[in-house]
Amino acid sequence: MHTPETAPHTAPAEPASFVITLADGRRLMAEWHAPPVPVPPGTPTLVFLHEALGSIRLWRDFPAALVAATGLPALVYERPGHGCSDPLSLPRGKEYLHIEAEQVLPQVLAAAGVDRPLLVGHSDGGSIALLYAAAFPDRAVAVITEAAHVFVEDVTVAGVRQATELYRTTDLPQRLAKYHGSNTDILYRAWAETWTSEAFRDWNIEDRLPRITCPLLVLQGQDDEYATLRQVDAICTGSGGPATPLAIPDCAHEPHRQQRAAVLAAMTDFVARVG
Repeated sequence: MHTPETAPHTAPAEPASFVITLADGRRLMAEWHAPPVPVPPGTPTLVFLHEALGSIRLWRDFPAALVAATGLPALVYERPGHGCSDPLSLPRGKEYLHIEAEQVLPQVLAAAGVDRPLLVGHSDGGSIALLYAAAFPDRAVAVITEAAHVFVEDVTVAGVRQATELYRTTDLPQRLAKYHGSNTDILYRAWAETWTSEAFRDWNIEDRLPRITCPLLVLQGQDDEYATLRQVDAICTGSGGPATPLAIPDCAHEPHRQQRAAVLAAMTDFVARVG
């Protein structure tokens, strides 16, 4: 494992793209990032779980940067309906995050040969990471969340509704289509309709948090347009293992993009400590 001071200057190799086929036949796009130097057997693997409208390309070069800083390999993949993966089916159920964490993610990890995941989840991906760590406490090495939700707030619903108005009145559909192609409209509807529905208002996963025993790093921008810092408090106080909160100033919903240097440093330090 490499600390920020000892990380090698050699750049990681270009990521290798591959396809993961789920038990039901759906195909998911994935990338493997090899570290700059070989790692011994049993080394943890960073597993990146994107946001509700995310994709491999929307992570940009952040996975490669964290691989270079930590010396760990990384798996980045696209959930169904995202990027170049097979499309979603509507309507999407209230338990969709549980399904991704407890049914889909284990298949992804098995297909990629990852048995010691260190999960890095953004927004929906952060919630999925927490649910996975709760369901499989003996498998998760550690979890890093950015802007994860464990319950629905009024600000969350208001933020989604505001984004939906932008989707209706601006070029947002065209910009998202660069990353999601023909998946774009169905993906957007699934996100917006789920999080603004009355049936979803009582969605809450706080009861799962005590089952988490691995270390957590819980990041959130202080100006997040989709949540308050109550989410961070709930995760850290509810977790059954050690949890480190980090509220990032001058930052909204995308910490790894909006405060890249601070987030990269915090994640690298956390990985060095838990490793």
